[in-house]
Amino acid sequence: MPSFGPQLRAMREARGLSLAALAERLPADKGHLSRIENGRRRPTEDLVRRLDDVLGARGELIACAHLDVAAAVDARPWETAELLRRMQAGDTAPATIETLQATVTELCCEYGWRDARQLRAEGQGWLREVARLLRQPIGLREHRELLVCAGWLALLIGCVEYDLGMRAGAEATRTAARQLGEEAGHSSIIGWAWEMAAWFALTQSRHPAVLAAARAGQEAAGGSAVVVQLIAQEAKALGRLRDVTGVRRTLDRGRRMLESLTPPQRPDNHFEVDPAKWLFYAMDAYRFAEDDRLAEHFATEVIRDATAPDGTDRSPMRTAEARLTLAATAARAGDLEKAVSTGLTAFTAARRSLPSLLLVAGEVDAELHRRYPHEPATADFREALRAIH
Repeated sequence: MPSFGPQLRAMREARGLSLAALAERLPADKGHLSRIENGRRRPTEDLVRRLDDVLGARGELIACAHLDVAAAVDARPWETAELLRRMQAGDTAPATIETLQATVTELCCEYGWRDARQLRAEGQGWLREVARLLRQPIGLREHRELLVCAGWLALLIGCVEYDLGMRAGAEATRTAARQLGEEAGHSSIIGWAWEMAAWFALTQSRHPAVLAAARAGQEAAGGSAVVVQLIAQEAKALGRLRDVTGVRRTLDRGRRMLESLTPPQRPDNHFEVDPAKWLFYAMDAYRFAEDDRLAEHFATEVIRDATAPDGTDRSPMRTAEARLTLAATAARAGDLEKAVSTGLTAFTAARRSLPSLLLVAGEVDAELHRRYPHEPATADFREALRAIH
């Protein structure tokens, strides 16, 4: 379902504007705006940018529009969920469970760098294998272990589907993962499903929904490490709601919990929480709260941590957002050339999370057009942003 229309309506109403008043400010046809809000018309790129500017959306409407375009290519949104529904009851033999568990862990460790479509295809292949095993006789303990494997696979595939812009499919997969977690009694899987809900809402600029999902997840996850990441999503939403005090308080709470955890054995596992991830979350929250000193500090640390001794990038998605953070701080510091050159490097990575990249890049684009509206470099950045999906 397109997200731009509901988001436009929510922003317009939050600013106390009628459709007629908004149409007058743009200017645009009131009836056309009404059809856009109701999802019956798709806005042009120029209209999206004018709406973002008039409503002071700071790139959020731009990101929503880009995501609608990306989501339109997902022709089979329920494919993964159909696989998952086949395995929620059954029995099997335990012989391959240990190998399956190791394989699932390795796939989760490949999330940060592997081609998204390849990873999704392999993950779905292993889901088919789990479904086959569940059709065979096995005891209750082994049955639960297979459900747990399926839950982790579902979480991984849901993340990859969302990275690819497959919003409907990702949400169906996320919901199925939560149901598997509940059936298996696995609080971490349940917590990560809520974390994904918070992430989805964040990239769609539904900030109250981010807070609701993050807090529900913290309650459901108990003492598992995912609580730290849920706290981080809460901080990101508070930053976008301009609650700087709340950002600091929430990040402090998350940092204290992180310090109390045992370091993960596989920090490259996407579903482990480690200090390097915390730098990334703090960077995002402080960037949007416009605490540029801390945002720049954390962005520099994210890039340093992601760079291997041989110079290769171990976390291209994190690095891309860190470079966009440095672009935003440079723009606010008056250095247009650095802002654009740094921001453009964020678009070169082959592995990307499209919704997150579009959200942050849209925020940078709005910042550039607010401060340097007539500069050729600003137009260059906009053109590059237009091309990435």
